[in-house]
Amino acid sequence: MQVILLERVEKLGAMGDTVRVKDGYARNFLLPRGKALRASAKNMEKFESQRADLEVKNAAAVEAAKTDSEKLDGSSFILIRQAGESGQLYGSVSTRDIAAAASETGVSVTRNHVVLPDPIKTIGLYEVRIALHGEVSSTVQINVARTQDEAEAQARGEDLTGNADERDEIRRAAEELFEQAEADAAAEEEAEDASEDTAADSEETEAEKTAD
Repeated sequence: MQVILLERVEKLGAMGDTVRVKDGYARNFLLPRGKALRASAKNMEKFESQRADLEVKNAAAVEAAKTDSEKLDGSSFILIRQAGESGQLYGSVSTRDIAAAASETGVSVTRNHVVLPDPIKTIGLYEVRIALHGEVSSTVQINVARTQDEAEAQARGEDLTGNADERDEIRRAAEELFEQAEADAAAEEEAEDASEDTAADSEETEAEKTAD
């Protein structure tokens, strides 16, 4: 179906463009939401007669979307889901789930605002874009975990996917490296202090000799 866009629509075009889209997308989203008109000579005349008013309305919508996007941008949302030991979810996280979580901020977010190429099927941290308007978007972090504790661990940078024994081995190795680094730093600091003390003693000895 060909339609005339009444506002900018991401990946389709700008206001006034005539584009071809799938019939279902037009009937279920673009037309009922007032984002487009069926392409025809009569509707093109209608659009041109209303263009000025539409541009004013669109400018106001952009400003409202910017205000709401600022509230969302950089936010992090935790979604607790059941998953296997490897981190594979028993199901998936969809655009609807993300929209519901983001809406808890008080901003009205629908699944159509969420830009997610594929459903999330593994625990972890995901950067997801939310486009409240064709010209305005923000990025939020989705933290998908099995428990609140695991969500906090992931937020600290831990990778909880894969075999549990392998994760424990990696964690122990990281802790050993950290402890070794701390020990090396302490030894270096001790050596520097000793060197400073030796230098101070030498200066004091030289000063005593000069006095004598």
